[in-house]
Amino acid sequence: MPLRGKGMLITYTEVKPLHERDFNEWYNREHIDERVNLPGFHRARRYVAVRGSPKYIATYECDTVADLATPGYLALLADQTPWSQAVIARFTFFQRLTLRVQVDLAHGTGGALTTVRFVPDPAMRAPLLDWLRETLPRAVALPGMVGAAVAENDLEIANAPLQSKSMDHPRADEVEWVILLEGADSRATSATARTLFKAAALKPFGALKAPVVGTYRFLFGNDRP
Repeated sequence: MPLRGKGMLITYTEVKPLHERDFNEWYNREHIDERVNLPGFHRARRYVAVRGSPKYIATYECDTVADLATPGYLALLADQTPWSQAVIARFTFFQRLTLRVQVDLAHGTGGALTTVRFVPDPAMRAPLLDWLRETLPRAVALPGMVGAAVAENDLEIANAPLQSKSMDHPRADEVEWVILLEGADSRATSATARTLFKAAALKPFGALKAPVVGTYRFLFGNDRP
């Protein structure tokens, strides 16, 4: 089964160890369900780091990236529940990516996820997409892999909460891309990232900095039709 839509929100988060129990309870008992039941949203999943940082990642699948900037969604960001306000105030790291899914070879739900984040040269977008469409099937065919996808950050959508004054976070100025590698275990997804998506492979597309790679194991998810 492919992803549940062509839009995706990814959040990377950390809190201090003494706040992790409440952070995880909030995510599992309130936040995931609240987001999944928003118009346009269909599935949310969260993970904890096996290797790399930030420590926690959550993915939210929606019909289109525009669902992440509707008046209703922005109003919710501006008027969080008391529990949400308390937990968010304790974040020591927070970053959100509002993504357009460009290639989708997802299949079911794996126990592990590796994300490869990089910033290519915008002028190389077309050849990058061609290369990714050719390379992702090779990634999925490797032992232990169950799916893969590629998504591109939409700066206008990413900065919508800032423009609406509903959320305080740094402005996104670069179009970041994310490769999502899903597998039965973290060894498979990590090995696939090292084999196919290392810095040398991305450099021809203008990615001058090494990609940021993190490997995570599945914690909790929920979905609706």
